[in-house]
Amino acid sequence: MAITSPPGRAEPAASAARQAKTDLLNQLAQGVLALTSSTAWANWLMTSRQFHRYSFQNQVLILKQRPEATWVAGYRSWLRLGRHVRQGERAIRILAPCLATAESTAGQDAPPPTILGFRVARVFDLSQTDGVELPQPVRTLTGGGSGVELARLAQRALELDFQVQFTSLWGSRNGDCSHALHRIRVREDLPPAHKLKTLAHELAHAVLHRPDFQGSRALAELEAESVAYLVCQELGVDSSDYSLGYVATWSGGGPEAARMISATGGRILRGRDAVLERPGP
Repeated sequence: MAITSPPGRAEPAASAARQAKTDLLNQLAQGVLALTSSTAWANWLMTSRQFHRYSFQNQVLILKQRPEATWVAGYRSWLRLGRHVRQGERAIRILAPCLATAESTAGQDAPPPTILGFRVARVFDLSQTDGVELPQPVRTLTGGGSGVELARLAQRALELDFQVQFTSLWGSRNGDCSHALHRIRVREDLPPAHKLKTLAHELAHAVLHRPDFQGSRALAELEAESVAYLVCQELGVDSSDYSLGYVATWSGGGPEAARMISATGGRILRGRDAVLERPGP
């Protein structure tokens, strides 16, 4: 005969579990607020503004020539940032527009520049330079991660009809999730703790962001990383060094991040329970 808890005890236990998860969400929001009000975050914002947002065409050219590229800038731009390109490093070739500007007429704004053509420009990745260390919004998790828990999450992916591959990935991506291919990929050279966090993040995409998801990319990334943060806390891994900066970057940081976390808190908790295969609230 099955043994059941008295009705009076089951509800307080469930309520306490819900409150514990809510407290973790609040902890995440407060952590993001603290980070985005720090000097370190301000320094990162100032530095990041000095990097160009490359066109899709140039992004393809960069990744084709240097798949592991992260931050890319010209020779003189690196000097202004206190770094220098090492001797003998091979430049990444991209296409820069040649612009013609026209003077404004009285009482009117100047017309936008006209593109006359393109020239080859040479840029270099951060890994090709030495000098002053640049501020970073996120830091790779270096702590140990349980192989048992990693295997457990990989098994959960199979139960959700997703195959997990630990493999090489282009650029700075740590993982991705494809609903069309029913596949999750995780960068194979990540430290164990970061592999665990990344797999939790991609599993959150698998359960929360199916093809019919109507939200923005920023919302999807905030939800997925928030789920990863909660899952890691449950599994004994502190992902704050990465998750706080990641959430802040996609949300805009500050009070906006706290508002978004609060607004989507129910979905984040459902995602956490689905990844861990736990009953919902």
